[in-house]
Amino acid sequence: MSRSLLAMAVLGSTALITTALITACAQPDKPANTTPSSDQPKPAPAEFTGTLAAPGSGAAVSYNPAAPIGAQLTVKITTGDGSTTVDFGAKGMQPSRGYAVHAHTKPCGATGADAGPHYQNNIDPAATPEKPSADPAYANTRNEIWLDFRTDAQGAGSSKATVPFGFTDRAPASIVVHEKETTATHHGQAGTAGGRLACFTVPFKQ
Repeated sequence: MSRSLLAMAVLGSTALITTALITACAQPDKPANTTPSSDQPKPAPAEFTGTLAAPGSGAAVSYNPAAPIGAQLTVKITTGDGSTTVDFGAKGMQPSRGYAVHAHTKPCGATGADAGPHYQNNIDPAATPEKPSADPAYANTRNEIWLDFRTDAQGAGSSKATVPFGFTDRAPASIVVHEKETTATHHGQAGTAGGRLACFTVPFKQ
């Protein structure tokens, strides 16, 4: 091969190598394969404690000596994954007896009736202010929040309910303690539990 042809071959090879290097350097770094986490932080439980007092004296009120003034009520609300868990506790109530307890639609007031009816996730279309829902298709432990409990010899007790719904535009506003020891479940009486002994205003929707 002549010197001129050899020089041209070398120059051609050098040009190709230089072009390849420039092209390689111009390529942006590819990000590492990452999978975004789908885990979202769950809201912290909200806990509220009230001491029963006469109506007009605070968030927790007694309407009857069966729910003694000075008794303490505690409500803890945990939400997430389309469900809600409510833990209820009581101290200083009458010993060795049951109480029916439910979440209601309105805050406590001067009388037990001020708390309104039971909170229902799916509202019974047949219910009226004068005749609250008593249909077990609506008045049940999956559509309402029932927290019936029984006290020990010291007047303390607790209960827990988990329901398959959360709160958006509506939410309960209070917890009411009733005179009956358990909540009725049969048709025409479902959800009923007698008079309202005490009420605790609780902001379920944060």
